[in-house]
Amino acid sequence: MARCAVLASLLCCSTIFLAPAVVSGQESPYFVAYDHYLEEPGSLEVEYFSTFGTQRAGDNFHAFWTELEYGVTASWTTEFYLEGQSTFGQSTVFTGLRWENRVRPLKYEHFINPILYLEYEKKSGADKILKEVEGHDVESDFLVPNALARKEHDQEMELKLILSSTVKGWNFTENTLAAKNLSNNPWEFGYALGASRPLALKASGNRCNFCRENFFVGVEMYGGLGDRHHFGLKETSHYLAPALSWSLRSGWSFRFSQGFGLNDNSHRLVTRWGVSREISGFGEMVSRAFRRRQ
Repeated sequence: MARCAVLASLLCCSTIFLAPAVVSGQESPYFVAYDHYLEEPGSLEVEYFSTFGTQRAGDNFHAFWTELEYGVTASWTTEFYLEGQSTFGQSTVFTGLRWENRVRPLKYEHFINPILYLEYEKKSGADKILKEVEGHDVESDFLVPNALARKEHDQEMELKLILSSTVKGWNFTENTLAAKNLSNNPWEFGYALGASRPLALKASGNRCNFCRENFFVGVEMYGGLGDRHHFGLKETSHYLAPALSWSLRSGWSFRFSQGFGLNDNSHRLVTRWGVSREISGFGEMVSRAFRRRQ
């Protein structure tokens, strides 16, 4: 399964390189928080992300995942994830998959723009991508060796309410998370907050890669809020992470974030990076290909 995850990542990377030219779009710098912007209808975005985490009482790790994000309609974006991780001194393992959906119920831009989020996860106990923090997730949970953690298998439903606003170029977003393991476990809660803006609000008029409007800077804060029986900040972990994104006019985008643990329950450092490319009109290309075969 680890080989399958690596091959899938290589296939997606090949799709990025071989895809035709696209219309460039700006990428949010967030890794955990979501804003209210969805994928363009009919467009496919292929993304690869990595997370490097330190472990005070154990081995550091590198977790990675590939995303396929598709704009079904103007108000519905769906994503499929494949995940894996390498723990130094141990092994590389495939850790699971996710299917994510985001729906925008309001058609036009408002001062506060709500997004409804639903995700299904099927993962092992070795999952370490830290795509979110929920419940009482803490650093010590990652000490279980891969050989044991991979034997645990969970299915989980995750709900989020995303409230996002853009004011004078600034984006502010607040995500509230509720997750339920489909076994007999209580609901768990978490949050993510974000703020970001481009380095320039007006385009320079030049078609360049290093123009200031191509760079977004931001910061996000995220953590757990306990569960239904023990709601609150006790025995939870929290992170603060400055972030940067850079969009090229060819359609490539790059992101980087350096996260810092805010208490003793958190990893000291969580470093993230990613690359993505948008394939504009992907749905129409697929439709034309099927029509030719018929």
